[in-house]
Amino acid sequence: MIPYGLHTIDDADVESVIEVLRNQFLTQGTVVPKFEQALCDYTGAKYAVAVNSATSGLHIACLAAGVGRGDVVWTVPNSFVASANCARFCGADVDFVDINAATRNIDVTALAEKLLLAAEQNKLPKALIVVHFAGLSCDMQTIHKLISAYNIVLIEDAAHALGGDYLGRKIGCCQYSAMTVLSFHPVKSITTAEGGAVLTNNSAYFTKLQLFAKHGVTRDPALMQGESDGPWYYQQVELGYNYRLSDLHAALGITQLQKLDQFVAKRRLLAQRYKQQLANLPLTLSCEDSYQHSAWHLYMVELKHHDRLHTYKRLHELGIGVNVHYIPIHLQPYYQTLGFKAGDFPVAEHFYQHALTLPLFPSMTQEQQNKVIAVLHEVLS
Repeated sequence: MIPYGLHTIDDADVESVIEVLRNQFLTQGTVVPKFEQALCDYTGAKYAVAVNSATSGLHIACLAAGVGRGDVVWTVPNSFVASANCARFCGADVDFVDINAATRNIDVTALAEKLLLAAEQNKLPKALIVVHFAGLSCDMQTIHKLISAYNIVLIEDAAHALGGDYLGRKIGCCQYSAMTVLSFHPVKSITTAEGGAVLTNNSAYFTKLQLFAKHGVTRDPALMQGESDGPWYYQQVELGYNYRLSDLHAALGITQLQKLDQFVAKRRLLAQRYKQQLANLPLTLSCEDSYQHSAWHLYMVELKHHDRLHTYKRLHELGIGVNVHYIPIHLQPYYQTLGFKAGDFPVAEHFYQHALTLPLFPSMTQEQQNKVIAVLHEVLS
């Protein structure tokens, strides 16, 4: 079976983890700060807070933005549930903006219309979480301009997108957003086994992110009340969480990050070959514009005529481990109890009904991709 995604681990990755195992600190040593600095160096962001998952990162990003009860957060339905759940963790309501059929990212026209209506009704969101679906950046400059008059905190869910770029800068630089959230799950651009990070250029957000990720505890005299009792002293100044990344995970992240551009270059070659070899099949293929370069976390196609379930099963029978990303969030039973229903966001629903994720990962061989292409021609021709 050729999987849709697969991590790539080499001897340098293994040795980096073994080195931490042989040292005194496994959790809170010097490696996590080195990884955070490496993320800043790569993306161009000023600050990074490494956490144990992108879900945790989304949660503390919402907390740092001041999201709470009585607030509403907007995101897109075409994502994993964590992109919306993070607002619910804070007690806030969630609403969605439909996607663009071509990019599968947030539809900026729909966003503009929804903003005008929300402003008239005094129901503007506290935060907007945009998702760089499959590794392709949203049109951040346009989105930033649309929301700039409304005092909305813009958060990038870049779980798919580390290694991609937009208008000549790396995704994660936070040029147009308050914060960017990354994922290091095994099928993502790089892996720490499990893990994530939040990037920002704002020192106040950075301070809050650190507190919320680490129990709300600080040893910084500037954040504490009164005098210290001694070198051991700390204070809890927020209700935080244990969302820290360990040195073990960070060590893997550091060596993985050194190979990120190589990984993305391979993904781009594979994506380009899919585009060429599948052009004559009854499929809608993935795209990117001249001002952006996808990290190609996923290679998505849409079936034009064939039954999706039958095609999915047939491909698996022939050894092609296709997947589907994603069931629209608003169709999940939990969100339907909140009032959402089928038909609310038709573009995302149409995409889901026809979507398949093809195998694509850095260690994928030409022989493996040839097999995927040949089987697709056999099944769809």
